[in-house]
Amino acid sequence: MYADIIIDITHEKLDKVFQYSIPSELEGILEVGTEVIVPFGRGNKETGGYIIGFSEKADYDETKIKPILRCVEKSRAIESQLVALAAWIKENYGGTMIQSLKTVLPIKRKETVRKKRTVRLLLSEEEGKCKLDVYLHKNQKARARVLAGLLDQPRQDYDLITKKLNVTSSVLHALEEQKVLVIDEEDKFRNPVKYRQGRWQNVALNEEQRKAIEVFGTDYDRGVRTTYLIHGVTGSGKTEVYMEMIDHVVKIGKQAIVLIPEIALTYQTVLRFYGKFGDRVSILNSRLSAGERSDQMERVKMGEVDVMIGPRSALFTPFSDLGLIVIDEEHERTYKSEQIPRYHARETAVQRAKAEGASVVLGSATPSLEAYYRCKTGEFTLLELKNRAAGQSLPEVYIADMREELKHGNRSILSDRLREMIEDRLRKGQQVMLFLNRRGYAGFISCRSCGYVVKCPHCDVSLSAHKGGRMVCHYCGYEEQALTLCPECGSEYISGFKAGTQQIEELVKKTFPQARVLRMDMDTTRSKEGHEKILSAFADEEADILIGTQMIVKGHDFPGVTLVGVLAADLSLYSNDYQSAERTFQLLSQASGRAGRGREKGEVVIQTYSPEHYSIQKAAVQDYEGFYEEEIDYRSLMGYPPVQQLTAVWLTGNDEAHLHKAAGYLKEFVKRINRSGRITVIGPTAPYVSKVNDQYRQIIYMKCENSKSLIEAKDLMEQYIEMNTGFNSVRIQFDFNPVNMM
Repeated sequence: MYADIIIDITHEKLDKVFQYSIPSELEGILEVGTEVIVPFGRGNKETGGYIIGFSEKADYDETKIKPILRCVEKSRAIESQLVALAAWIKENYGGTMIQSLKTVLPIKRKETVRKKRTVRLLLSEEEGKCKLDVYLHKNQKARARVLAGLLDQPRQDYDLITKKLNVTSSVLHALEEQKVLVIDEEDKFRNPVKYRQGRWQNVALNEEQRKAIEVFGTDYDRGVRTTYLIHGVTGSGKTEVYMEMIDHVVKIGKQAIVLIPEIALTYQTVLRFYGKFGDRVSILNSRLSAGERSDQMERVKMGEVDVMIGPRSALFTPFSDLGLIVIDEEHERTYKSEQIPRYHARETAVQRAKAEGASVVLGSATPSLEAYYRCKTGEFTLLELKNRAAGQSLPEVYIADMREELKHGNRSILSDRLREMIEDRLRKGQQVMLFLNRRGYAGFISCRSCGYVVKCPHCDVSLSAHKGGRMVCHYCGYEEQALTLCPECGSEYISGFKAGTQQIEELVKKTFPQARVLRMDMDTTRSKEGHEKILSAFADEEADILIGTQMIVKGHDFPGVTLVGVLAADLSLYSNDYQSAERTFQLLSQASGRAGRGREKGEVVIQTYSPEHYSIQKAAVQDYEGFYEEEIDYRSLMGYPPVQQLTAVWLTGNDEAHLHKAAGYLKEFVKRINRSGRITVIGPTAPYVSKVNDQYRQIIYMKCENSKSLIEAKDLMEQYIEMNTGFNSVRIQFDFNPVNMM
């Protein structure tokens, strides 16, 4: 037998299958996905690789085929379905096969499993009492204490019994040799789910929820496996619908994956799922230790987990009988990987479900245009929840024109209306959320006399003001002390225009000294349980006002919140991105949806300098369909996704002239292979940020009505790049329907 192996090297020129013979001592041990050590190259350097298949005949001269040296200790095999999925990801998103394999491999190393030891009495009560008399007579006090304890409770925890009875391990082993007791040992898996006293409880479903569940259940029982989009207004009870759908597949012995856009959502999501599925629920995310992540894979392998919850990477949980994949808040940009391969979790989930006979359920109050468009074309099934689950009305939304505030002399970031409404809520003992789509002291530093902007010497971006008199580049981490004089004109009027969460927190504390304030952003949630602590404190009403970035407006349910303030709503509106209006609408709608989820009616204040824009107008009245119609007309006119497909080809290099030359050659090659003219080529051009960490960047866009033509073009471009040594010093990435147009 021979093994087909992908070598663990990311270089594109080695992204091919190498064949190795299987030595007799490894026969019957190896399987698809096993990590092995092989001799590689002329020097037979020991190199890692993954087995992706087997064959009975050699594809090369048998005398030149080298044997596999050994398996990697503690390596974890990748299931064959995931290997196939990795191949699909490579083909559809670019990169190398080894990069795709590392993407679908949730845990690369199997960590040491903790052991749980228990001490169990082997003697009958009568035999035990006789033996106890012998120990007491011989003055063997330690043995007597152990035996007396086991006669009271015949099975006890090993660590507990040694500490409680103050005996050493040698005493227990001596008793084990005498057949008095036995020490049992079993794997003790670390379970990161700590919410054993979950507050979730069964709720009465309304007619819309029951209908959605019935459609799914009927289809599933008939063997229909498809993709559903639950379009439900904020507070419509999508989570309850997910749980009933999951319950349906779990009862017939299948498993489910629930994807959430951010770690911040884990706390409340797991709290609710644990109440229904108990210990059969687990989580995967980057905040877990290596041991915790490894243990979850062992629990999955042993069949102890039915439901896995986590961000994008949880999609690759190696369930043996996957029945359902749920993607909550499917519109979120975090479902698109920013690392090679730049896969999208939604499309990859649909592909995995298709291959393994599972269904996919997408859910959002503000669906991505791609998902809604596919419902319109009949590819996905649309399920609608038009009313809030408990019958609450949607919040009343007010638009505050900050241009008018400035005319009236209000230079504060809080409009007069919002400030008055916050004071009202504090008097009534109700909670407030203030949302700002920025982090820290994120303002740029400029001179008000001459207009000079302080920039990073390594990146084409401005430095940002931080606490402690620091100026920081958020791209490469470059840092220097804040300037007191302008280096251009010598003016002392040089400072940062700050609109970050830290500044808002300070302003709110100063304006409302009686208020208890919490801030939630990347800076305050760096610790392992940072999200949990802040969210649980706010849920327990230990604070009156929660200030935060995007993470506070995504799916959280706080019944005590009756007011949401959206500060600087149009920060994302005029970015250099065709999706800016969609993103603004989604953020505003999601933020508005946090208000009025309890008994009291909610109100929202949207502060903006562009009150007439359709994304803001439609978000204020929660009119998704109205927004969709306007936005899809714009996308159709401009030939943007989802009407046409778009591929961004990123080129990066440290030699600017050589990079421009390489980009030009690549564009000319695309023009040669595009004989039919189906592909529109734009660029090459410099992106918004043209240099990062001393690396210059160029970008080429390709547009086409179908993705197949773009994938074919990508394949030919990869071959062209591999054949030409001029591209050796240029890093090239393919990004299909990118979510970031920097």
